[in-house]
Amino acid sequence: MDIGIGISEKDRKAIAGGLSHLLADTYTLYLKTHNFHWNVKGPMFQTLHLLFETQYTELALAVDVVAESIRALGYPAPATFAEFMELSSIAEPKGVPAAGAMIRELLEGQEAVVRTARSLFPLVDKVGDESTADLLTQRMRLHEKNAWMLRSLLED
Repeated sequence: MDIGIGISEKDRKAIAGGLSHLLADTYTLYLKTHNFHWNVKGPMFQTLHLLFETQYTELALAVDVVAESIRALGYPAPATFAEFMELSSIAEPKGVPAAGAMIRELLEGQEAVVRTARSLFPLVDKVGDESTADLLTQRMRLHEKNAWMLRSLLED
């Protein structure tokens, strides 16, 4: 069935492909954050346990929004671990890092999601896809804030 939203099929496909990378980064960061929530220990346990819970809960909601945006463009959303690992720019953790390393890894992950979202702007701006631009802006704002919070924990 034709999708008549004012964006060509070629452009919708390219945007959906970019959003698939964003979805993979978001889901991978969700898993990493949840993992660290479960496994953090040390003197900052309570603070980090709660911070990580706040962040993974937000990420869990975000994956649905991003996946539904891909579907609205007329394409299937990636939904397997294999697809996510192929598309994501975020690496899985090796073992259980110390709390400080967890913070650094999550900071890098938050920044990676911002870069992935930012990379889509030239295309969505070119084709006038304000809906996707709004989604990207919202995602970037939240991930930049989360990165700032994590970075603050590492500063003296």
